[in-house]
This record gives sequence, structure tokens and C-alpha cells, in this order.
Amino acid sequence: MSILVAGPEPIADRRDLVAALERGNKQKSDWRIGTEHEKFPFCAKNLTPIPYTGDHGIRAMLEGLTRFGWQPVMEGEHIIGLESEGHGNISLEPGGQFELSGAALETLHQTCSELHDHLAQVKEVGDEHGIGFLGLGFTPNWRRDEIPVMPKGRYKIMTEYMKKVGTMGLDMMYRSCTVQVNLDFASEADMVKKLRVAIALQPVATAIFANSPFTEGKPNGYLSYRSHVWTDTDRARSGMIPFVFEPGFGFERYVDYALDVPMYFVYRDGKYIDATGQSFRDFLDGRLPALPGEIPTRGDWNNHLTTIFPEARIKNYMEMRGADGGPWARICGLPAFWVGLLYEQSSLDAAWDLVKDWTDEERQKLRDDVPRLALNTPFRGGTLLDIARRAVELSRAGLDARANGDGVGATEAIHLAAVEKIVETGITPAEELLALYHGRWNGSVDPVFKEFAF
Repeated sequence: MSILVAGPEPIADRRDLVAALERGNKQKSDWRIGTEHEKFPFCAKNLTPIPYTGDHGIRAMLEGLTRFGWQPVMEGEHIIGLESEGHGNISLEPGGQFELSGAALETLHQTCSELHDHLAQVKEVGDEHGIGFLGLGFTPNWRRDEIPVMPKGRYKIMTEYMKKVGTMGLDMMYRSCTVQVNLDFASEADMVKKLRVAIALQPVATAIFANSPFTEGKPNGYLSYRSHVWTDTDRARSGMIPFVFEPGFGFERYVDYALDVPMYFVYRDGKYIDATGQSFRDFLDGRLPALPGEIPTRGDWNNHLTTIFPEARIKNYMEMRGADGGPWARICGLPAFWVGLLYEQSSLDAAWDLVKDWTDEERQKLRDDVPRLALNTPFRGGTLLDIARRAVELSRAGLDARANGDGVGATEAIHLAAVEKIVETGITPAEELLALYHGRWNGSVDPVFKEFAF
């Protein structure tokens, strides 16, 4: 949920919005990998959430990270993130979740090296403040009213709006964590095929990475509760976007979809102006109630695109959004899974062959059932595990074909190992956690903070 500062270039009409997406087209040699992951900070002494203020709070944590060359990002008097040219940025999610939005890198080896360096920095500073970090899809034992609110203007606006449009939007904001990967496309046709594969197979990624079986100290009946939360967060801006599979889909159709998603805010002079529920189409015509007479800039459009949350989305790149947060090995496994499928043409074509005859109803049924059943979700006489195994095979073939070594001859497929183990056994991370809860942990979720923290 990074803020994109509004640029001065005004938007003339809808064609400018289409052109903005088209500027994402890149030659294959320029394709990059951008990985984002979130994690929960917690007090190592008593396993409670970390407040923003105080000698050992979130602000102190951010200030401590500046020793590594990160520069503060301020909102008023508050430091709300960090940035470093060429190294991505660190931002705060609404409940204090730390998010690394990584740099655009050439290989998975570089992505995992970036992740390793980041976690080492976070651990060094966190240890000084008694702060640990947990990789999980949903807070295992905190109530929503226990979680501090970060001092970011956009979150105040979103918090009030979420109460009007769904029952679980605040849980999404304050109690969930994800890992995502951003990938490029070569052309409109390439974008269309990749987005269709990404949407169809997003439930597979959700199932493989399912890692949120607890709520407020007890099993919640789901394997990916984080994914379930999205089913009633804000249906106007989330979901499986079936129009992607309609004939003629392309940049123009996506722009029309985005224009119909209600706005959250406009960012002006360092402040967020509440525009919740208002229309970007009206903004184009200078009739936005929040800013009467003004027309939007490219920055306004970019910011609006960041407030749309389908299972996969496009901006100047494509973002896969289906996976729960997790530990180090699985953070690397998520980009590996999608890079192998989407960045090698033979694997992409085979993945499209795998999903191209699925109906809207089948895709939606998978989306509905996967949060509860994960790889055990029934599908066409078998289970989703059958599809997951085939998808992972295609991903490995794609990674091997990319032939990016790490100096000792290993291809990027080494980063798929954690994913391959899951589909080989058919046991998701959430099921492993539940087995521990009912076994060695004796009905407590507290050990997760020790055994699965970074």
C-alpha cells in the first residue's frame, strides 16, 4: 500500500489512462522481479503488538534502521517509512506490519539476497528493542482492539470507509500479512495471457501458501483466514474479476474497471483529502466533490490503482496478491513460483492450456473454497492438489529454462524447494501449525512466536 506522490502532469481524458498502462510494456531483457512481504512486529517479552511511540516502538525501530543508509519518509512530524534509491522501500501497514517493497531485480537469487539482508537489518535493530517479527498470514492471538493504529492519513480514511462496505475490512487492514511479487509484460497480448493465468491460478498459490489457521488464540476453521477475510472486505474493489476472460479484454477494459471502483482519497500538499465513494470519472470531468474544478494528474491515477485489490492486478506491471505471509524460505518461494510460470514462454503457454477451459463458476468456486480447504479443494473429479502439482512442475521447467545460475551452477529453481515440498506431501503450512497446536503445543498458539519468528 505504498503512496505514489502525485505528479504535475494533468490527465486529458480516458486515453491518457490507457496510455499509462501501455507504458508498462517492456522488452523481455528488461523484465524484472519485485518482491513485497509483510511481517508482524511483536514484543519478544510478552508477545504483544508494538505501539508506534515509545523508546521501543515502531518509530524507534524505523529510526534505528537508518544506520544502514535508509532515508526517512515523513508524514507531518511522523516517520512512516524508509526509502533507499535502488533498494526499494520499507513502509508501515495500518497495524504496524512492516512491509519491504523490494527493488526491481533481474534474478530470484538477487531477490533472496535482498530479503536476507533486509531481515538481518531488521533483526539487529529489533533485538536492541526487544522486538521480534512473525511471518504469518493473520495475527494468531491479538484482538483487533489491541492493535495500535499507525499515524498515516490514508489509513484513517480507509478505516472509516471499510466499516461501510464490508464486515472484515478492518481485519484485512490491521491483522493480516501477505507476500506478493510484481512482474512485467511485453505487450498488451502478453499482459492478457499472464493476467488470465495469474487470476485462474491465484487460488493455487493461496492454497500452497495457506498459513493463517488461528484467530485470537484458537483455530478459526480456515487454513487461509487471510484469504477468507478478503471475501467481505470491499467487493467493489476485490475478487476474481471475471471480465479478464472475456473476448477483447485489454488495457482499455481494465481502465474502465478501475474507473468504476470508488475512490478513497486524493493526495495534495502532503495531506490526504477524503474522496471515499466518489467517482474517478467525475474527477476526469472536473466534477469531483472533494476537489471541485480540479482535474486529476498521473499521480492521482497511480494512487487510485493502488487502492484496487483483485486477486491479481495491473499497473505498469502485474502484481500477484494471493499468498499468506510466511517464513524466509517461503517468501522466496512465492516469486519463484510465478516467475517460473510467467517469464518463460513454454511454461506460460502450458499454464494457459491448463486453465483456459475453466469456467467463471469453476474459478469462483475455487476462490470460495480454498480459504477453508486449501489443496484439498475438490476440482473436476480430483482436488486442487493435482492442479498445484502440475503448476509447480511447469514453474520448475520455466526456472530451469531461464538458466540463471548463482555462481555455482544452480538455477533459480532452488528457490522453489519449499513449494515443491508442500505439493509433494500435500500438507500446507497451516496444517502443520494445526498439528503442532493439537500436539506438542498443547492447545496454545504462543509457541508460534518462538518457532516461526524471523
